[in-house]
Order: sequence, then C-alpha cells, then structure tokens
Amino acid sequence: MSEELHEHRLKRLAMRSMRRGIKEMDIILMRYADAKLAGMSDAELTEYDALLSENDQDLYQWVSGQVAPDARFAGLVADIRQMIGAE
Repeated sequence: MSEELHEHRLKRLAMRSMRRGIKEMDIILMRYADAKLAGMSDAELTEYDALLSENDQDLYQWVSGQVAPDARFAGLVADIRQMIGAE
C-alpha cells in the first residue's frame, strides 16, 4: 500500500473532525482542524489521527474538562481547550 499524500491526509483528518457523532465535538474539532491541521508536523498529525479514533463521549469529557484526558493526549487536548477558550 502506498503512503498517503500529505494533502489527502489533511482532507481526511478535516473530514473526520467534522463528522463525529456529537454535534458539540463536530463544532470544536472542525474549528481546531481549520486552524491547526495545515501547520502540524507529521508526528502531530499522527497524534491527532489517533485522538480522532477515541470515543466521542470521552473526547467531549476531556475537552470540556470534566475528566482528565488520557496522558498520551494531554498536550493535544490542552491545545484544543486553549483554542476554544476552555482554559
């Protein structure tokens, strides 16, 4: 299987950001993706891709500050929270 083109990866992650399941997460992650994806390194995109694989209920609780995020996503969740003004 060939490696995914960078532009295709950005489009895929943007689409996954806005088609979640919980409308609040659609809005939050769509805003974050619009603002940040293009400037992310490959490692940051990989981390964001992994975050998008997490359950929406968990993501919402992490981003809203109801529950501490999984340690591997703590920095990314903090960045999302900062962008939406939750900190």
